[in-house]
Amino acid sequence: MSKTDELQKVKDEVVGITSDLAAFRREHAYLPVIGEGSSNASIMFIGEAPGENEAKQGRPFVGRSGQFLNELLESVGIPREEVYITNIVKDRPPKNRDPKTDEIELYAPFLDRQIEIIKPKVIATLGRFSMAYIMNRYGLSSMTGPISKLHGQVFNTEIAGEKVKIVPLYHPAVALYNPGSKEELQKDFEIIQTII
Repeated sequence: MSKTDELQKVKDEVVGITSDLAAFRREHAYLPVIGEGSSNASIMFIGEAPGENEAKQGRPFVGRSGQFLNELLESVGIPREEVYITNIVKDRPPKNRDPKTDEIELYAPFLDRQIEIIKPKVIATLGRFSMAYIMNRYGLSSMTGPISKLHGQVFNTEIAGEKVKIVPLYHPAVALYNPGSKEELQKDFEIIQTII
């Protein structure tokens, strides 16, 4: 089965899932947000959960946070279409609230499969929920801490026998509420550029 077929299978399963968030999706005629980009991407960006714009379009990071993410990618010469962008939780939580632990547990196996299919060399987590999940999932739990201390650092691990670098990043939305953090995010993206 090709990577595209395997990713389609993940999508089909998410579309058919039964959960409170999936019920909320159907009730509001939203779409699940599976992920997009190259199935051969060297870099995978993982956010927390889609917002309203994303749920309306079925695409990750298309709102204001997504526009800033695009700017950051462009600033380091990484075309968006060459990376893969997704979230842990594939359905929008009401009122853009943080994902709950049980929601992360329900949707995380889909993310795990996306990682196994795409086999990225670098996983950049966007925000504290995705950072915590990825660090714990891939053997780095002893190194976890607040995102304010870990952002921009590079952690080495192995996934399915392949060497992978994990880079925690602030969520791009942080820069929308705290313009002073834009510069930090910019520096962190420059770090990603040096390790690919």
